Amino acid sequence: MRPQVMERRGRQSAVAAMLMTAVLFAAGCGKREEARASASAGPVAPPMKPAPATPILAKKVELGEETHWNVEWDKIVELAIPQEMVSRQVPRDVKRFCPRFYEMGEADKRAFWAYFFQALAGAEAGLKPTTRVRHTEPEVAVTDTVSGRAVRSEGLLQLTYEDQRRYGCTFDWQHDKELAANDPAKTILLPKNNLECGVRILDNQIIAQRRPLLSEKSYWSTLRPGTVSYRVFAKQMTNVPLACRVSGRPQAAKR
Repeated sequence: MRPQVMERRGRQSAVAAMLMTAVLFAAGCGKREEARASASAGPVAPPMKPAPATPILAKKVELGEETHWNVEWDKIVELAIPQEMVSRQVPRDVKRFCPRFYEMGEADKRAFWAYFFQALAGAEAGLKPTTRVRHTEPEVAVTDTVSGRAVRSEGLLQLTYEDQRRYGCTFDWQHDKELAANDPAKTILLPKNNLECGVRILDNQIIAQRRPLLSEKSYWSTLRPGTVSYRVFAKQMTNVPLACRVSGRPQAAKR
């Protein structure tokens, strides 16, 4: 082969090698850019579906009354639900309200929990986030170890400042003590804080402690079968998401 031909082919091979290197480098950069973009976007939101209205919410809308409940709060609950609460770790008595729970997809399970907490807030506080109650029963009329004052149940799920210490909830007594008792700016009355705390409490009960969803030892009396408040709660659980139902008809909660 002539020297000129060999030289030309050598130059072509060198150019091809350079082009291949450039392509591989660009591909590598592209992957790194994609990785950076994914990282900067933050965690991917879980699959979600809207929750139906509880009877108390539907009635308020029908009568043209102040509903208090914001549908965005359903989304707060769905985002707060940990993975174990959409798994088979959930106790079997969830089927009392949602017979098809273990057969449903994750989005439907999160919608069920959003409905559940809406019903709980309906029974506990009439869906009103500034609700505050001071109990007089001896077993609950005690001093709050965080505030140093008589325990009051506050907010949508009727929680206490002690729950910040017990469950890591985002309540700040030092901030709240400077505000009026029913000031909606209080950290314990903020719907997001209150609902996320409720999810933590229930997760502790049914996952960490492996107790039933309905238990005599439940944090909420509304989840203790046989009580007056449970019957109020059960009435709110009659319009669970369609995916929960065996026949598509409203699910009547057992008493």
